[in-house]
Amino acid sequence: MAAPEGPCGGRAGEEPGRDAAGLSGTRGRWRRWRQDRAAAAMFRCGEEVVSGESEEESNGVNLMEFSDEILLHILSYVPCTDLVLNVRRTCRKLAMLCLDKSLTHTVLLQKDYKVNKDKVKQLMRDIGKEIYQLNMAGCYWLPSSTIDHVTRCKNLVKLNLCGCHVTSLRLSKMLSTLQHLRSLAIDVNPGFDASQLSSECKATLSRVSELKQTLYTPSYGVVPCCTSLEKLLLYFEILDRSREGFMLSGQLMVGESNVPHYQNLRVFYARLAPGYVNQEVVRLYLAVLSDRTPENLHAFLISAPGSFAETGATKNLLDSMARNVRLDALQLPKAWINGSGLLQHLKFNNPFYFSFSRCTLSGGHLIQRVINGGKDLKSLTSLNLSGCVHCLAPESLFRKAEDDIDSSILESLVVSCCNLRHLNLSAAHHHSSESIGNHLCQLLSRLKHLLSLALPVCSITDVAANVEKPPTAPNFVPQTFGRKVRIGIQTYPRNLADQANQKIESSVFWALMGSLRFLETLEIIGSSFSSAMPRNEPAIRNSLPPCVRAQSVGDSEVAAISQLTYLQSLTLAQLPSILTGSGLVNIGLQCQHLRTLSLANLGMMGKVVYMSALMDMLKHCKCLRDLRLEQPYFCAGAQFFQALSHCSSLQRLCIVSRSGTLQSDAVMSFMANCLEVIMCHMFMGESLTVCKNLQQSIVRSFQADRPALNVVIFPLLHEDLTEVIRDVPMRHLDEITLFKSRVAEEPPNLWW
Repeated sequence: MAAPEGPCGGRAGEEPGRDAAGLSGTRGRWRRWRQDRAAAAMFRCGEEVVSGESEEESNGVNLMEFSDEILLHILSYVPCTDLVLNVRRTCRKLAMLCLDKSLTHTVLLQKDYKVNKDKVKQLMRDIGKEIYQLNMAGCYWLPSSTIDHVTRCKNLVKLNLCGCHVTSLRLSKMLSTLQHLRSLAIDVNPGFDASQLSSECKATLSRVSELKQTLYTPSYGVVPCCTSLEKLLLYFEILDRSREGFMLSGQLMVGESNVPHYQNLRVFYARLAPGYVNQEVVRLYLAVLSDRTPENLHAFLISAPGSFAETGATKNLLDSMARNVRLDALQLPKAWINGSGLLQHLKFNNPFYFSFSRCTLSGGHLIQRVINGGKDLKSLTSLNLSGCVHCLAPESLFRKAEDDIDSSILESLVVSCCNLRHLNLSAAHHHSSESIGNHLCQLLSRLKHLLSLALPVCSITDVAANVEKPPTAPNFVPQTFGRKVRIGIQTYPRNLADQANQKIESSVFWALMGSLRFLETLEIIGSSFSSAMPRNEPAIRNSLPPCVRAQSVGDSEVAAISQLTYLQSLTLAQLPSILTGSGLVNIGLQCQHLRTLSLANLGMMGKVVYMSALMDMLKHCKCLRDLRLEQPYFCAGAQFFQALSHCSSLQRLCIVSRSGTLQSDAVMSFMANCLEVIMCHMFMGESLTVCKNLQQSIVRSFQADRPALNVVIFPLLHEDLTEVIRDVPMRHLDEITLFKSRVAEEPPNLWW
């Protein structure tokens, strides 16, 4: 019987950070945590009895003595495949409970990496008619024939097949039998042909009100067939060149309908990967919107990297929106906002999400046009100001990006948006002045409901301590790849209490971390940091130097993070003054819920100064599932992998290292010891031959027992890196392999 996750996370398949029970606020989150811990403890007690031990030997309570309500709560932590195929066969009572509607109504397979075709077939055969919601997103390892078994789920209302291999004919056959379907998520791959969809399939699509499409080829997909759309999510992942090197066109296939039905649309969301073809295709989707804007539209979001120029059609669309709709969520390309008075004319109802990422919006405009001079915006729960370099300054005309922020603007923001749960201020220089009580960290500490937060490294600097420190302080570390400079290494205590006593008690970052005890996601990223492995481009060889103020952020600041008892995801990038990494050990000891860890360019660039502390930290990370490391000259040797083997829950590993080395025997031993690992990506400085041999050895040795295994080991600076990247499953590429800030990247609960 599979045990529940307990402190390692929520129910099986549940996204970290989501309120599964609908509870909100500190009191509700604390009550839910205690309830879940109690359930986990009861499950362990009962499991010993079921396994054959006597009640006296187990010193616990017989699981069967609990009420059905408690047992159902406990069983909700077990993956559905285990419930139906294993636990149900334990005894008669569990056989009855495992088929309860509360457990079979929604089946989540999206991160059940052990599921295979036979398990899916048996699952659909046993409970297919009881399933109303089925999520198979990202099950890239299942053969396309697996989708045929979904036809047994006659009562399906919601279906997510993103990342699954589905042809036009299979999709047509499946949808023809799902007459109750109202929500659908699919991929549109090269070769998709809408003319192969049957009339029964189109009838089902005509009743679908929620559609999510990931496009890998220029196409409308099934959008023209969905005449009742209320929510449309589009992910454009079309490459500019084919595998043969030919330039692709953004024109749609001949014969495709160009009349999507948007009259009932309430939510429009489009996320574009880099490339001009994606921009061409999304303009075709927007063309219909520009002719007639839906009256009920309340969320309009377009996420586009780089430059996405505004055209006459898009300008007409925005003008129409300003006249006819009231929005609750807004995100636009920076070129559509910069220099325009659009925000002054748009009307908002009860907004819950704003994203002005990479815009030149000044703080004055933000307060006047969005917050209306301090209007009560308690409805706003998610705000993305990543890369918005002037958003905390009154004006941007004569201001330098490194100038101090205007604390009154941030204070107005905090007061007006007091219920913020997700806030992203990364990729900008937000320098606080010396005014007492007006530091950025002090103002943010008022946001008691924050669940996720992203900040630039230079923003957490204690100004007073920074001013007192002479410019030639010994912990200044030059960020170069050239000749190394010998510096005196300061010894930091590893005990949290000693660390806190040594640090100045008035440290604003320590106080901020102490006030946000329920924070689940934290990102501290250098304002000039860029990953060595961007998408669709060669690997970057040089990076910009860190901000001068970031030089005072080191081990003690990292140790402050260990106060976040419920931290689940942590990202640290471009912290130049890390000397020993001792703060990482404190995090490993105190943050027992940590599931995702991403470290990049910490300390000296010519040496991994925190390796010893990292290995000590990993020995305590029993719940860690995803680990991403990006550091030049990283040595992935026997000692590192031996320490990593203590992470018994680890599923995905990604290492990006210019001039980095690895030991093949150590990697193989690690894969043999960590049975849950299904993704191993390493982009190092080894030769192509070494990388290929190791990759083949891992696949040959472990693929049979791990159907979802995905291995990519390749030289980081090789010219064919982009061709290798394009074959990585989108789930891994988007969630861990590519570095990016993920706080407030999308509206909360955008898709189930």
